[in-house]
Amino acid sequence: MVEKLDDAARAALAAELPGWTLEGEHLKRSLRFADFSTAWGFMARVALLAERHDHHPEWFNVWNRVDIALTTHDAGGLSVRDVALAQAIDALL
Repeated sequence: MVEKLDDAARAALAAELPGWTLEGEHLKRSLRFADFSTAWGFMARVALLAERHDHHPEWFNVWNRVDIALTTHDAGGLSVRDVALAQAIDALL
């Protein structure tokens, strides 16, 4: 089982993951794209990443907007799995 991040690790997230916000037990990011097709294409690439990481986002899409929330349900909050997936998502941008 993956351990929940401690307070020091959570405090370091702002510097490690610019563009992401910490909201309770979630890392969140809202992205805007040129249009629906571009947003959907991005989501498809993230879906493939998520499968490789065996860790899946909570997300929401309307037209050109994609909202992503990451948390590790098994850990009861944020874990290194969320940080790794956020970094991988950022690498796609």
